[in-house]
Parts: sequence; structure tokens; C-alpha cells
Amino acid sequence: MLFALAWKNIWRNKTRSLIVILAIAFGLWGGLFSGGLMVALGDSMVKSAIDRDLAHIQIHHPKYDENKSIQRFIPQAEEVLLKLKTVQGLAGISARTRFLGMASSATSSYPVQICGINAQQEKEVTTIYQRLVAGSYFNSPKENAIVIGQKLAQRLNLRLHSKLVLGFEGLDGELINVACRIVGIYRTESSRFDESHVFLKSDFLVSNIGRPAIHEIAIRLKDSSQLTEKTNLLKSWFPDLLVESWKERSPETAFISDMMILYTYFFLVFILFAVLFGITNTMFMSVVDRVRELGMLMAIGMKRMRVFTMILLESIMLSITGGFVGVIIGGLTIFLTNHTGINLTIFKASLEFFGSSSVLYPTLPAELYAYLTILIVFTASAAAIMPAIKAIRLEPAKAIRTL
Repeated sequence: MLFALAWKNIWRNKTRSLIVILAIAFGLWGGLFSGGLMVALGDSMVKSAIDRDLAHIQIHHPKYDENKSIQRFIPQAEEVLLKLKTVQGLAGISARTRFLGMASSATSSYPVQICGINAQQEKEVTTIYQRLVAGSYFNSPKENAIVIGQKLAQRLNLRLHSKLVLGFEGLDGELINVACRIVGIYRTESSRFDESHVFLKSDFLVSNIGRPAIHEIAIRLKDSSQLTEKTNLLKSWFPDLLVESWKERSPETAFISDMMILYTYFFLVFILFAVLFGITNTMFMSVVDRVRELGMLMAIGMKRMRVFTMILLESIMLSITGGFVGVIIGGLTIFLTNHTGINLTIFKASLEFFGSSSVLYPTLPAELYAYLTILIVFTASAAAIMPAIKAIRLEPAKAIRTL
């Protein structure tokens, strides 16, 4: 009975109720959609980093991060690679010769990460080969072929087939200079990566440093949900090496991704907090308009607790109605844009600085909608407390005589 009565009371003043419902609906729609965009931005940064270079798991010399020098190669790397091939669920394994060096052209120079790779192995782990804007991905028979980023090419005033000289310290400490010929230019979502990474054939690089040296083993999983399981397994297999998941290798990327979810929750709570005042005001006005009616109900025997519950139900029903409309509109908007994508090419330069694609696909975790429902009920309950207290404090005899 109270439910039916509360629902009818909401629509006694249709205009006022509709304004509150629409305010809640559009507030939640905006919150959900902006949250979906932020989560999409975080997901894009993670996906781009994994596809670009990070992979899911990396293995290094335990002191590799101290200076990333050429001497920090993985001991018995071939044995490690053979053992990795026995692990189920790996999509690809790429052994990289990787160290710091200097890239020089006729006009300028710039510090870079020099990466010696097996092109076929690297294709199974990263997507650099799909990001070429000029040339090819080591299809050239030239042993000194090199693939560089578009940003680095612009900085050093280079183009396809230009000569690039790499300078780096050898295993014996002597300075080595290697002349390379540019066969490919790539462009990823990260301008900083494009400016600082060059790729050569590992065999050519090894021939110049004098011996095989693998500094990094990048591993891509078939199922990313097995990340923790596989990382822990490899850590137990290779306790003397530095085995890290992408989250450990790039904690700032993982942090930003997690923060996008937290931002969405914070933004929705902020919106509901603002809506709370609107609901409270509406319920106060509803109580003032019905002082005589409420006094009569209590005079004929309705207990004050039931009056309190009725006001509470009115607030909850009003909020849930607006919340339902907002969630439906927001959910449909996210569903549609998740399939079509949102092209933010106008902000491409800014997004590239953060390593994100310019096309975002909004998405939200399913559990957020459940939490949102709880938050709406909590907000509605909080908004109804003061108006309900005002209602139960009415004196029936005085309230009935109110015009």
C-alpha cells in the first residue's frame, strides 16, 4: 500500500517531478559517458604500450635498470628461451639486443634505445610492423637496414634510404660507430617512443658488438587474464633474473589506467551529491504542499514511522526513476560509441604525448552499474531524511487546520 501511495504522490506535481527526474537522468548520462571516455583513454594507453613495445611480460638481467648498458645482458639467454618455449599459453617470444646509444645524421644527433630484433619473432609480440608510414619492415636484403620512428626522422632531418650512424659503447668499453640505411619509418600512438627507439636486425648488431647478447626477452600471452599466473610461474623458474609483468615494468601506465576507473566513481559521486540537494528541496516542497493531508493521515491512525517510510519511498522512487533513465541513455550511448569509436583527431598531438590512440572506444565495467544503483538508493535515502523528519514532527491537530 505504501509503495502505491508513494508512487501516486510523486506524480501529484508532474512538472516538479519531471524536472528532478530529468536532472538526475542527464547528470548520470553525462557522468557515465565522460567516465566511459576516461576508461577508454586508459585502456588505449595500456593496449598501445603493450602492442608497441612492452608486451605482457619482460625478462632482464637483475641489474639492467641501473644503467641499461650493453654489459647488462641475460646470462644463458638461450637456455631461458628454450625453457620458455615449453610454457603453454604464450602467443609469442621475442629476444632483443637492447641498449642506449646515439643516433646521428649529417645535421644533428639524438640519444636513442637501440633494439636488435628478429623481425619474425617481433611480429608475434608487437605491432610496429603494422605502423609503417614509409618503406618496409626489414624486407630489404641489406644487413645494415634500420627502421626508425617518424618523429626521430623529423628531428634528424632524415627520410627513407637516408644514412644514419649509431654510436654506442661496446662490450669491451670501446666506442663503436655503425652506419645504417633507413628502410622503414613507423609512427605509433606515442610520439616520445617514436623519437627514441630504432630497430635493427639482431644478427647485424651482434656482428658489430662481437658476441651474442640478449638484454631483453619480451613475452606476449594468448590470454591477458593469465598475466599474474604466468608472471609468478616465470619468477619461480628464473629467480636470478628480473621477471616483470607490464604492470611492474610500467607502473605509471597501470596507475593511470586504474585512476580512470576511480575518476569515474568520483565523478558519479560528485554528480549524485549535487543531485541530493535537488531531491531534498523537491521533497521539502512536497511535504509543505501536503501538510494538511499528512496531518489528516496521522489523525486517522497512520503511525509516524509509516509516514517517514512513505516520504523515504517517494524519494527513492523518484531517484531510481531518474537513475534508470540516465543509466539506459548512458549505457546505450557507451554501447553505440564502443562499436563506432569516437574520433578525436583534433587532439591527436596531445593524445600521442600520452601514448593513446586518437580513436577511443568508451567502455565501463559491468559492476559499476550495480554500485551506481546502490549509490542512487543511498543518495535518495539521505535526501529524504530531513523532509521526512519535518513530516513526522507535524502536530495533526494544527496540520489539519493549515490552509
